[in-house]
Amino acid sequence: MFKIYDFLKFITNNEKNSRYELEFDIIFFIISTISLIAGIALLFIKHTEEWIAFLIIEYIWCMDNLRHNRP
Repeated sequence: MFKIYDFLKFITNNEKNSRYELEFDIIFFIISTISLIAGIALLFIKHTEEWIAFLIIEYIWCMDNLRHNRP
């Protein structure tokens, strides 16, 4: 039972000391931001601006997950 509990603590990052690396978080933020900007530009080029809101919502969800992965 405790092994499952420890595993769930690990995957939700609820441990006292985070096992996630700060460098990964920085790279993840940079790639996500570049993807957002490139995605918006591509949607404007393709004249499908109605999908920009979806792209922004996904980006906000991504950043929210990144924020919650830190202790």
